[in-house]
Amino acid sequence: MPVKPLTEEEKATWPAHGVVKLEKPFVDARGEIQPLVDMMMESAVMIESKKGSLRANHYHKTDWHYCYVISGAIDYHHRPTGSTATPEIINAKQGEMVFTPPMVDHGMTFPEDTIFLTLSRNPRDQESYEQDVVRVDMMATEGLTSWVPGDPTGEK
Repeated sequence: MPVKPLTEEEKATWPAHGVVKLEKPFVDARGEIQPLVDMMMESAVMIESKKGSLRANHYHKTDWHYCYVISGAIDYHHRPTGSTATPEIINAKQGEMVFTPPMVDHGMTFPEDTIFLTLSRNPRDQESYEQDVVRVDMMATEGLTSWVPGDPTGEK
């Protein structure tokens, strides 16, 4: 599936990079509804990450994504693509959300077992994903559980 190009009009709809201030939830006697993202997107995935693991360590050419923490916590490392600066870290906890625009190196480590949603602009099929992602060596993998293409999946 071809990846659609970015437009200036689309960029104008993005929130600031980093932690996203969530709208107040709708609350009534039945419970509450927490609005997360009210934009067109092509992928919504739920990801489970074990304590001590590393995800991402890459950037996207056109994709953006929101990561909403359902349970646990994410140490979200980020810097502009092409920078050699030490990445900044956002500590996202349960009920918080982080936005990543294209062309931002990012990686996630998990200080505890974590479940989060990733809501993305582009489709998540492997072909589309690999067409848009560029892996970087922003974060050391030593001592962390990580994966790169070509690694065995652990399936038996």
